Amino acid sequence: MKIAVIIPTLNEEQALPDTLQRTTVLAFDDIIVVDGGSSDRTIEIVKPLCVNRDPSSVSSDAASPTHHASRITLLTSSKGRARQMNAGASASQADVLLFLHADTSLPDEARHAIEQALDDPACVGGRFDVRFEHDAGLAWLIARLISVRSRWSGIATGDQALFVRREVFAKLGGFADLPIMEDVDFTRRLKRAGLVAPLLSQVVTSYRRWDRHGTLRTIALMWALRLLYWLGVHPNRLKALYASVR
Repeated sequence: MKIAVIIPTLNEEQALPDTLQRTTVLAFDDIIVVDGGSSDRTIEIVKPLCVNRDPSSVSSDAASPTHHASRITLLTSSKGRARQMNAGASASQADVLLFLHADTSLPDEARHAIEQALDDPACVGGRFDVRFEHDAGLAWLIARLISVRSRWSGIATGDQALFVRREVFAKLGGFADLPIMEDVDFTRRLKRAGLVAPLLSQVVTSYRRWDRHGTLRTIALMWALRLLYWLGVHPNRLKALYASVR
C-alpha cells in the first residue's frame, strides 16, 4: 500500500526542519506539506527540498500543487488546519493518509506499524500513543493519560498522528471545516466506520503550548474546551478560548 504523510503548516520555521528531516527517512511514499499562508520562513524551508520548482507558482489563493519532488510536495491553501489537511488529501493518490503535525516526530517503525494494523480489513485507520519531547514529571504523566484516554474513548487528537484508509476518508467527507476540534470530530466519526487501531508506538510531540501557558492552566483549558464541545457549544465559539501557539 502507498502511504502519504500530510503536514499542515502555519509559521512553523522552528519545528518543521526537524520534522521533515525525521520523516523523509521513514520510507513513506509521499510527503505533502500544506501551508496556510505563513509569514515566516516555512515555505523557504520546504522549497529547497522540492525539485523543478517555479517560485512564481507559490500562491495562497487556492489549494494547488506548487512544488514536486520524489518525496516532498508543497501545496498552499487557505488558512485552517482542517482545510489544509483536506487539501493535502485531495492532492494525494495514496491508499493511506497519515496526518502529522509540524511539531511531531514519528517513530522509526511508523510505516510498519501502520501496515500491520491495516492488514486487518476491518481496520479503517488508527493513531499512535504520544509522549512529549521532555518526557519527565508532569509531561510524562499527561502524555500517558492522553494515550489511556484515547484508548478508552476511541477518540484521538491530531498530535497522535491520525491515519486512515483513503476510501474511508472520502466516505466520511474528510475533516469538517472547523476552527478547532476537527480531529475530535473526525475520530468520533471514524470509529463508527470500523476498527480504529490504537498503536502502542509513540510519536514525540512538542511541549510548547504547556510551557508557554503553564501546565495546570493548559489542562484546565483543554478539559473546559472538550466539556463545552460535548455539551454542544460550536467550535466557532470555542476558538476564542483557544490560544494558538506557534
